Amino acid sequence: MNKLQLYTNSEFDPLRLRQDPLADQAVKSLIGNPDWITTINNWEYIPTTLPEEFNVELTEFFTFYLQRLDHAQEKDLKPGQDFFAQKGDLYLAMLGFYSLPYCYAFGDGAEVLVRSQRIVNQIGERLGETGSFVLGLFEPGAFYQLKSTFLLVAKVRLIHAFSRYFIKHYASDWKIEYGQPVNQEDMLGTNLAFSFIVLRGMIKMGKNPSENEQQAVLRYWKWIGELMGIDISYWPESSKEAFELDKLIRRRQLKKSEAGKVLINSLVRFYEQTIPDDLLKSQLNGILSFFLGKEAAEALGLSERIEISGDILGWMFGYLGWKNYGGKKGFSAIRQNLELQHKRQFGRVLGIQLPALTRS
Repeated sequence: MNKLQLYTNSEFDPLRLRQDPLADQAVKSLIGNPDWITTINNWEYIPTTLPEEFNVELTEFFTFYLQRLDHAQEKDLKPGQDFFAQKGDLYLAMLGFYSLPYCYAFGDGAEVLVRSQRIVNQIGERLGETGSFVLGLFEPGAFYQLKSTFLLVAKVRLIHAFSRYFIKHYASDWKIEYGQPVNQEDMLGTNLAFSFIVLRGMIKMGKNPSENEQQAVLRYWKWIGELMGIDISYWPESSKEAFELDKLIRRRQLKKSEAGKVLINSLVRFYEQTIPDDLLKSQLNGILSFFLGKEAAEALGLSERIEISGDILGWMFGYLGWKNYGGKKGFSAIRQNLELQHKRQFGRVLGIQLPALTRS
């Protein structure tokens, strides 16, 4: 089916009201039974026999993943993992310098993010966890050999549902015009930011992924999207469809917001404090503006314009990759480098854990 006919306002307006009932019901169960959170956080993978004390809703949530253990196909997933193994350093760089700031420029979605104090006050740890999540997704053999990856995705899906729950019950300033928090349109946009926008960032630097590589990444995130509770009937099958989907969401949602400005200012401050490379740090606003483009940069209040060419940025990031990895770049080297950064900054390697709750 050609997805282009789905990319209309009439199709996407209802998506702002749709969320993820399976995960939302599971989180209600966890809120009422916080000890189950500890049980899940102690798992290394989803057990094929779930604890008897789990209620129907939580059992159904994890059964969704158990039923998909045998659906992961190496032929579909390995090309995406191979791409990350070759270009994972650039992939992670684009997440930090393009994908995440791009999400901040979408005003209504930014309203969810800014209500998480961790993304504002503990942004370093939040970014580190995001890096660990993406790294775990692309580990060689993920899903079709490493069943622990299903648990990783399930945890992040539940974390999204926790965000919805806390906003619904405690954010008295939430406005209906934002849509439902963490809705289907915003989840599609985030999935696109972690895939197509990363690829577009590489293209802007002259590191042009082939059409086959782009399709491999889109196919990979289609699989992840389904596991994350996204309606993948809207997910693009080609770079052209991805371009049109991004254009639609951009037209609908990109706008100035105080939430977006708070988020980008927090990110810039963190980079200024932690980026060790003086050249990169000195050109920070210009680099962000280059990737974001004029409209998104202005929406975030990034008024400083430093003329930088894509070729120069490609050289800069390429040089940093060589500096960090030499001729040994690959998944293991990328993971080792990321874990070393975590230990230096936080004293430990960061991972994904469900929020600990106490009984009231």
